[in-house]
Amino acid sequence: MSSSQPYIQSSPATPSRRRKSKFTFRQLHQLQQFSPSNPLRVIAHIDLDAFYAQCEMVRLGVAEDQPLAVQQWQGLIAINYPARKFGLNRHVTTIEAKKLCPDLIMQHVATWKEGEERWAYRDDAFKDMATQKVSLDPYRRESRKILAVIKDSLPAAPIQRVEKASIDEVFLDLSAQIHSVMLERFPELNRPPPYDDPTENLPRPPTTALNWDTDALIDLDEGQKEEEDPDWDDIAMLLGSEIVRRVRAMIREKLKYTCSAGVAKNKMLAKLGSGHNKPNQQTVVRNRAVQQFLSGFKFTKIRNLGGKLGDEVVSAFNTDTVKDLLEVPMDQLKRKIGDDTGAWLYGVARGEDASEVNPRTQIKSMLSAKSFRPSINSMDQAVRWLRIFVADIFSRLVEEGVLENKRKPKTINLHHRQGGQMRSKQAPIPQGKVVSEEILFDLAKNLVAQVVVDGRAWPCANLSLSVGGFEDGVTGNRGIGSFLIRGEEARSIMNSARDTAEQENVRDVTPPGKRRRVDDGIGRFFTPREDSKEESEIDGHRANEPDEEMHENQSKNTPSSEDLYRGGSTPPSAQPQAKESPPLQAARHQTNITSYFCPRCSISLPASAQTEHEDWHFAEDLQAEERNSRPSENNTAHSSGPSRKTQQLPLKRSRGRPAGDGGTKAVDKGQRKLAFG
Repeated sequence: MSSSQPYIQSSPATPSRRRKSKFTFRQLHQLQQFSPSNPLRVIAHIDLDAFYAQCEMVRLGVAEDQPLAVQQWQGLIAINYPARKFGLNRHVTTIEAKKLCPDLIMQHVATWKEGEERWAYRDDAFKDMATQKVSLDPYRRESRKILAVIKDSLPAAPIQRVEKASIDEVFLDLSAQIHSVMLERFPELNRPPPYDDPTENLPRPPTTALNWDTDALIDLDEGQKEEEDPDWDDIAMLLGSEIVRRVRAMIREKLKYTCSAGVAKNKMLAKLGSGHNKPNQQTVVRNRAVQQFLSGFKFTKIRNLGGKLGDEVVSAFNTDTVKDLLEVPMDQLKRKIGDDTGAWLYGVARGEDASEVNPRTQIKSMLSAKSFRPSINSMDQAVRWLRIFVADIFSRLVEEGVLENKRKPKTINLHHRQGGQMRSKQAPIPQGKVVSEEILFDLAKNLVAQVVVDGRAWPCANLSLSVGGFEDGVTGNRGIGSFLIRGEEARSIMNSARDTAEQENVRDVTPPGKRRRVDDGIGRFFTPREDSKEESEIDGHRANEPDEEMHENQSKNTPSSEDLYRGGSTPPSAQPQAKESPPLQAARHQTNITSYFCPRCSISLPASAQTEHEDWHFAEDLQAEERNSRPSENNTAHSSGPSRKTQQLPLKRSRGRPAGDGGTKAVDKGQRKLAFG
């Protein structure tokens, strides 16, 4: 069913061989985008050989030809290939295994034991099944090492796409890496397509034979011949095979593990290929050999067809082989097992699979469980097992980065089985602090207490604890303590502030220089802007400025322009403006579309000053109204006296009023404060 093709030197191209490839420039370009429908796509599946047994062989340092099996209680869960030659399998007992292979090394898995903070290997673990629990942590640790070596052997993301399918198998999508290698090895592929049309076919590869080295090459389908020149899909498969061979060699060199691999156009075929020739080999399933490869399989060996669905298909069509299923038309498949399932099965039998390689390697949940033989019958026994479950889960959480707040679980779940009844309890894990073993243990005890309160908790045949809802933790946050100042630093800042305050008090005691007071009326309630002078300049016409003496006094005794803005003064738009002739006003009103023309003043202002100018008119109108009503108010003031509430309270800040202490200033003789708003 497989063959190894010898390497043949490429022959010179002849006119008869200058025909075009069946693949297009567009398909070549899409190869770097990991498109699952691309016919040039290359997927690899790497599967560790008897992984648990290999882990123990590497740990113990035994010879590769030494028969070894991994024991769990009285059964075997992994058998290496030298031991399989003696007819051992996972269905035999330890006693039967020793009879078949006297030299067999049986290594019991590591176990958790109550009162100990870590799993350990124990020679007599199989004698104490009732008080110990299996730990797979040693194998998880080795699995992480292997995954790291695989990733280091490949280009970095985004070219790299790796999916950890289980503890001992990995999928690789090599499409983007193969695309870059093809462009490097075959310069003709870098040329633009004819007529700039990406649907144009590629030129044929410049070689007529490929060197598959030591790969197990699946024979071609019926009607296909090895003498035919290869196309670009064969070149892509060859490059993928080279990459996988290097990855396997790196794992072997650094960690001493052997693995098998399958290289094909999709995940389904690659997985079947990795198990086709074991151990320590790789199988290449070319696109021209898919039907030949699948025809010898039972479809129940294909993923998703090994359970109830597979049994249903076997019952419906009285066959379990892919070869017989190929003869069933799609309409009949849809009629018997449903439209969607029938269409999917029709494609699977022909080697079609559009599933993508998912680079996500983060786990979704963690579980620790124990089936009791005999059952446990008290709360004390349950709590002792919960301590072991929590230690098991927390050790894996530490490796996941929970202490560094990289990832955190959100919920904890307890499952309890008593007789034929299964009950579940759930609680949230506090998110305000770092998850600890004690926090998980307290939550677990509360959950089992809830089960006991519900009644009929004993005898318990199975108990399990799990955490889930993982999310990425927030890193780089600062606690409130990092914003506080303590000790000498705080005292130095306080002393500096006190000295500054004393200097300010000294300056305040110094009387200001005497200056001329200019009564602007309502204008003192407005504040100037630093750019007000520039905005009020229109074609050389400026607003009227104060007299020279006032200007000199202000330059000596007044604060900066920013302080004036806060202190209060007439805004530029409220200052009297130089009158302009009507033609000039009309011309400016027509040409400057960003200006504002005030019909009451007959002047043009920048649009940004419109609101302030209208406020000034509003205040002027209020002042005029106040002036007209002053005689009547004076009479009322003399009659009512100073007990009026409006005279006792400071004026509210209102529209146009500065944010200073204007409500407490002395009022000039003959004037009154204006209450705006």
